[in-house]
Amino acid sequence: MAGRFEPGMRRTTVRGGDGRVPRGGRAPGGVPRPAAPPRSRRWTPPWPLDLPLVLGPLRRGPADPTFRISPDGAVWRASRTPEGPGTLRLALRGGTVEADAWGEGADWLLERVPELLGAADAPEEFTPRHRLVAASRHRRPGLRLLRTGLVLESLIPSVLEQKVTTDEAYRAWRLLVRGHGEPAPGPDSRLHVMPGPRTWAGIPSWEWHRAGVDDKRASTVLRAVRVAHRMEEAASMPPAEAMTRLERVPGIGPWTSAETVQRSHGAPDALTLGDLHLPRIVGYALAGDRDADDAAMLDLLEPYAGQRHRAARLVLLSGRTPPRREPKMRRVDIARW
Repeated sequence: MAGRFEPGMRRTTVRGGDGRVPRGGRAPGGVPRPAAPPRSRRWTPPWPLDLPLVLGPLRRGPADPTFRISPDGAVWRASRTPEGPGTLRLALRGGTVEADAWGEGADWLLERVPELLGAADAPEEFTPRHRLVAASRHRRPGLRLLRTGLVLESLIPSVLEQKVTTDEAYRAWRLLVRGHGEPAPGPDSRLHVMPGPRTWAGIPSWEWHRAGVDDKRASTVLRAVRVAHRMEEAASMPPAEAMTRLERVPGIGPWTSAETVQRSHGAPDALTLGDLHLPRIVGYALAGDRDADDAAMLDLLEPYAGQRHRAARLVLLSGRTPPRREPKMRRVDIARW
């Protein structure tokens, strides 16, 4: 979980990639065809902004086909918006965000750039109650909670991360998006847009198996995409109501719904419960208790009621984690069965 945040975001190259050319990439004779000119927007946030830190939770591993950080520090995202596929490039230059977008969803993405980068967040409402949390916040004045306004693009990878190692989940997401998604619009041929609901529903069972996804997780994704419209409606609900709606789908519990609304809603109080590592990290960082469970974590974070996810995020970013004394979760590659 900690690896999805700032430390992992310092890596600016992506290995691997698909050799396929996006639509508009080459003419029939194999001659490169320039991408359509992007739509652009410039926005100056009235606060310090750290792009990789804010957008880090959207990255599902260093080879995520929907997310890339280029060597110049620009962040690229490929999304399936209500208006169609779109690619968004964000770069911070002299305190101003330069946003360029391609595809049918370009206008939708550009309109929501401020919310994506934390304009709807209110970090001033947060009051640190522990010295470690205060120090972590002081070191990262550019941290804000993002809001994508899209539910399925966070829900599906969260389902894939249920009860498996991070590497297994990232591999499954990468293989399924590259194999069944579509090349993203724009000039970056490495980016892919995740499949639409109909495509997810049509993925054959053996493809889920080859990606290492068991029947339980695959069935949960299929149940969610069958009610995709209802899932996306949750983006306009308060976080608590959105979590309740998501959890009506069998296979989606508090862990998955919290991981989703943290990204789709920027929910500051959506604390991840049922996680293997988070209670131990929070317990060790705030009380020296490396065996803390969810109940102990909730007690420690009670002073942060309404801001518990933000507090946990700052604890993770502090880097104070308990020394390992147990083997990692055993990796089981079901694709070999």
